[in-house]
Amino acid sequence: MTPPAMPARLRSMTNGSPETVRYHAILAVLFVAVIWLPLAANLAGMDGADPAAENRELAAFPHVDGSWPSIVQFGPRLSAWFEDHFGFRAALVRWYGESRLFGLGVSPTAAVVTGSNDWFFYGDDQSMEDYANVEPLSPAAVASWRDAIIRARGWLASRGIAYVFTIAPDKHVIYGEEVPHTIARIGDVSRADQVFTTLQDLGVAIDVRPSLFARKSRERLYQKTDTHWNDRGALIAYQRIIDAVRARVPRTPAPWTRDDFDAVETTTAGMDLAGMMGLTRVLTEANLTLVPRHPRRARVVEPSGAGPTDELGRLVTEVDDPSLPRAVIFRDSFVSRLVPFLSEHFSRAVYLWQNDFDTDVVAREHPDIVIQEIVGRHLYNFIPSPELVPTP
Repeated sequence: MTPPAMPARLRSMTNGSPETVRYHAILAVLFVAVIWLPLAANLAGMDGADPAAENRELAAFPHVDGSWPSIVQFGPRLSAWFEDHFGFRAALVRWYGESRLFGLGVSPTAAVVTGSNDWFFYGDDQSMEDYANVEPLSPAAVASWRDAIIRARGWLASRGIAYVFTIAPDKHVIYGEEVPHTIARIGDVSRADQVFTTLQDLGVAIDVRPSLFARKSRERLYQKTDTHWNDRGALIAYQRIIDAVRARVPRTPAPWTRDDFDAVETTTAGMDLAGMMGLTRVLTEANLTLVPRHPRRARVVEPSGAGPTDELGRLVTEVDDPSLPRAVIFRDSFVSRLVPFLSEHFSRAVYLWQNDFDTDVVAREHPDIVIQEIVGRHLYNFIPSPELVPTP
């Protein structure tokens, strides 16, 4: 059978005609332009990076100081810098995020779970495993938690120091009804439940969940586009913690009440979860804050220039009142919102970003109270080592 004749125009484009040459030349020019456009933008001083939009620290331009390691690492570091700073990166990240979230209704990253009613949840760090109660703590792990807390309490008591332990509830704990129904709970008992149960007879563990559940019907207590509680949720947790501290150190002032604040609502750009999706400049939410009606006395003294909610490995606040107790607080990011509240009650408060109990820093600081906090999801990746705390 004779094959059908090729159209004349297509035949001319496959025979090296001037028309074909021009066509291929145009394609080649367009291809090279697209490939080189980001670099050209960089050379023109148009940095495509937007650290705030991505909520992370982007790679810095590599520096060669003459040392062999700096020379060897220059190539990989330059590549990392270019990947984070190539021209139009921020726009491309935003367009991708918008197309996934608004076009397909799904999160553009596995680190964020899209909930209902404009709620977003943290998807990394085994957060959803914690929500679903996928795997309970083993008996050995529960025993480690109990032993570690008993040893910390005993070591502190031998030095006349009081102790409070708490687990900060993740947003998916308090607002589980907003988590997608496609993520089903497997078990009824969480790891936080297990830890609180094993510690209930020791008199040191404070569970703030009931107070948060009781209040949530009256106002929103967590940020929609952030992992953490807002000022209003933090106030409730702070009040419970200070009540527990006062029971052990009576000279601690009473916690501030809601009447000490004005409730303020402002519209703010999307927070950490929005940043993980590259949509900080796109998503907004109502930020429910509390503005104190009288001045706070606590001031950050270390590091110099830091703010009370800055997420630093070590933060120290002081109040010029020697009658107040001193405190050491072992914490994670959930304490950041608590710092402005808690610090008002201590002449010196040392906040350390770590899960392990540290006897060395306690011995140096001579506190009256030690507060230890850990967020619930970290119970999936952290089991304490009781042997780190010496026998009293």
